[in-house]
Amino acid sequence: MTDPQKLKELRALAVKLRRHIIEMTCAAASGHPGGSLSAADIVTVLYFHQLRVKPAQPHWPERDRFVMSKGHAAPVLYAALAEAGFFPVTYLKTLRRLGSALQGHVDMLSLPGIEMSTGSLGQGLSAANGMALAARLDKKSWRVYCLLGDGECQEGQVWEAAMTAAHYKLDNLTAIVDQNKFQIDGPVAAIKNIAPLAAKWQAFGWNVIPCDGHDPAALIAAFDKAGRTKGQPSVIIAETIKGKGVSFMEANPLDYHGKAPTADEEKKALAELCGLDPEDIK
Repeated sequence: MTDPQKLKELRALAVKLRRHIIEMTCAAASGHPGGSLSAADIVTVLYFHQLRVKPAQPHWPERDRFVMSKGHAAPVLYAALAEAGFFPVTYLKTLRRLGSALQGHVDMLSLPGIEMSTGSLGQGLSAANGMALAARLDKKSWRVYCLLGDGECQEGQVWEAAMTAAHYKLDNLTAIVDQNKFQIDGPVAAIKNIAPLAAKWQAFGWNVIPCDGHDPAALIAAFDKAGRTKGQPSVIIAETIKGKGVSFMEANPLDYHGKAPTADEEKKALAELCGLDPEDIK
């Protein structure tokens, strides 16, 4: 059982990441807040509990690898990297500015802590497979984690990669599906229904772990279970809400897939996240 104080700290960090997401996308007047907010708890548990990384040594050979396959959710990853110490938190406000390393989709050549450049959906799991195979061949103990969107699971390459991981019994690989049920064009079920998702992954040879994607304790338990699984890769299907933590984004997830909040919306969102009156937000 996870220490209650640790869970409290993780919940507070997730709120902090959500605040950064709102502030940086508003400052840029661009970005993808909805899918970043839905993944905030997942990324928080990864970076502040699960991953073995050294921010001062981003290329530490024994580090765990994380692939953000849903690369448009760059704001949540940037927020986590900054809070973890990979670069100054003040740099977050440069999101999408000309010359900034904080591009709209993550770029491994411009920023420490990024393992793969992503943004063209469906490709991250294939790269994660290669990393996991490399660890096995080199007899290394580090693990690989890959975050996908449920809309992204409509891509054929995801399922080719899923078959490959099961074929090679990559038990050092954990995929996480941020199942927020919406993609850019509408509800995932309406655009191209991927249900039953858990049964599909299981049929492809994966150890499937359903999980509340907004509950740090449930996420920690899911990662622990994945780590104990031998002989097959694991996938955590994390049930989430697009725009989580900001009521008007939760109510209108399609509007905020790729639209930044206005200055007034920023005040409202930050107030909700901080439990304050909007007028108290400077």
